[in-house]
Parts: sequence; structure tokens; C-alpha cells
Amino acid sequence: MSTWFTPADCRLNDFRALVEQKTDPSDYPYAADLASNVLVYSSPDVVRAPRAEVTAELARALMSGPGIVVFKGAFADDVVDRATDVFFAMISEQKAAGVVGGDHFAKPGANDRVWGALDKFAVRDPAAFAAYYATDVLALVSTAWLGSGYQVTSQINVVNPGGAAQMAHRDYHLGFMSAAQAQRFPAHAHLLSPALTLQGAVAHVDMPVETGPTLYLPHSQKYPPGYLAFHQPDFTAYFDENHVQLPLEKGDAAFFNPALFHAAGMNRSAEVRRMANLLQVSSAFGRAMEAVDRTAMALALYPVLRTFPGNVHNVVAASAEGYAFPTNLDHDQPIGGLAPQTQAELMLQALAEDWPEETFAAALRGQQERRRPA
Repeated sequence: MSTWFTPADCRLNDFRALVEQKTDPSDYPYAADLASNVLVYSSPDVVRAPRAEVTAELARALMSGPGIVVFKGAFADDVVDRATDVFFAMISEQKAAGVVGGDHFAKPGANDRVWGALDKFAVRDPAAFAAYYATDVLALVSTAWLGSGYQVTSQINVVNPGGAAQMAHRDYHLGFMSAAQAQRFPAHAHLLSPALTLQGAVAHVDMPVETGPTLYLPHSQKYPPGYLAFHQPDFTAYFDENHVQLPLEKGDAAFFNPALFHAAGMNRSAEVRRMANLLQVSSAFGRAMEAVDRTAMALALYPVLRTFPGNVHNVVAASAEGYAFPTNLDHDQPIGGLAPQTQAELMLQALAEDWPEETFAAALRGQQERRRPA
């Protein structure tokens, strides 16, 4: 393998040899179905399966398998509907304020997008946020791919009727660069980039094919120079002719390796506003694309979580900072271990010990102050 990838390394026949292989369902015993070369899981079944076994299977599916997994019924309908109302209210307020949500791959204003939706959601309706992010599927697949301490970010994307399809691409980090920019990184960085993030999409409405659910090319994540290849016309043409497209129902969720070639489809329906919550989950070893006010989220969520009947650990994992670094080690010193207490650990301690809200708020702000640069 070259130390540095160049466009000359991108050969369509090599790519085809990878993406034209068939997924063998016998390799994935916890999958409920195989649809268009994509593994489909029953959410109730998979969360009850032995965790070590099912996370190993999901990691294998994302790395050396088709690169995409779909979970049926990952989010309950009433939970999704409640979140949808919050998201549409955000969009209405943006429009009233004259804000046009830009897009990576679509003309600004053609569709509706809420950037940085995670903390906006938590602060606006912490109870709805807690119900939504308590889902076990998100925690299961995030841990399978990224391990502990992962960071969740969220963007709301609404593709309106007539909304155009995207060009095939890969995702953040290297997928958000031009071919010239990506060439500045050595080959091993190209291979590492997909291990830093996990992409997901939660369907907030039923998405039959005519509404344009995401187009995928299973197994394409395994092509080493793919961050350069997706910019090339012959690879784009091949994707357009050979992609698969899975209809989704409200509450279904798809998660995929960020190196998978994919693109949002065209919304050919007459009246369906295709809403998806686009989740980007980042490794503790990397930094998320969006800046998130996790302190504000923790303060808003804490009163709800004190009596919350769902999975509190999942909500904290999706909202609080789960990694101890970078910090100011002059003031935020490790005590009883190799790293200082994380924001998530502090929040879980406070909940376990049932601290009053003002006690938690003071401790949280004290921790934040200790982490500041001198």
C-alpha cells in the first residue's frame, strides 16, 4: 500500500471487486433479515442478546461486513412524535427569524436543517430529550464501534418534496474535505478516519422509496483510497447505477461506517417532508464536528433524570462529556486514578447520591472552572 494515496490509486475494477461481494447472513446470527445486502436487526431482540456477542457482531458488520446496519423499531413512535414536534418548532422559529439552514451537499434553503440540535433539544425540552436518548440501540451500536466515552451530536434534516438527491460521498472527517485536502493526509490516516466516528439516521416519518431515503453502496467502506475515489466521475457513475435504497418506517434507525459511499435520495413524493435526525457519534479519542454546550444540557437534564424511569446512563452518555481531556492538570488533577473525573461521571455520582439541584450545579461549574486554561 502507498504511503500517500493519489487519484492514480483509485481503480474502479478494484472497487467493484469489493462492493459486488454478497453479505453472508450466516456470519451474522443476530440479524433478523438481509435486505439488499444490508443487515437488518430487530431492536427488541438485539438489546436482549448477550452484549459481548452482539457488539462484536455489529463491529464486524460495520468494519468488514456491509458497513451498514438497520434497526427496526429502534425508537418508540410516541417518543419520536414528541421529538418531531420540538424539531419542527425549531425550524419554524428559524424561518421566522430569517435564518436559512445551510447544507453540506444541497442548495441552502432548499431543505430544512437544524444544526447543533443536540443541546438545543435538551435545553428546550429535557424530558423529551431524556425519553428519546434513553434508547438502548444507540448506546449499543455506539459502544460496539467506538467503545466508551463516545460523544453524540445531532442535526435535523428535512428534505422537502422535490428535494434533490445528493452526490455520493463519505463522511467526516476526511469525507468533508476536497480531494486535494484529503491527499495531504497519509494513507494510514485514511484508514484510521472511519474508526473515529459513527453515522446514524433516525426516521421521524415513514420513508417509502419515493421519499428518497438514503442511498448506500454496501461494502464500499473497505476501499482504502475511497476518500479520493468518491470525487471521481467514474466512481460516481458506478454508485448511481448500483446503489441500494431501503425504505424505513418511523422509529427505524440506520447506522453506518462513515467511509461507506452514500447519498440522500431525491424526495419524489408530493407532500411528505422527509425528516431524519442525523446522528454523528464521535470516539472519545477524537473531537466532534459541532461545538455543544454540554454544561447547559447537564443543568437542564439533571432535574428530569432524578426521577426518570428510563435508562439514565444512556441519556448521560448522549449528553454529558465522557472524556477527561484536554484539561488543566494544575487544577483538575487525577485523584484515585489516571484521569480526572469526567462530567458524565460527576453527573452519575450526583444522581446516584441524589444531590440537590443547587449542589450539582455548583459542583458542575466548579469542575468547568478547573478545566479552563490558566
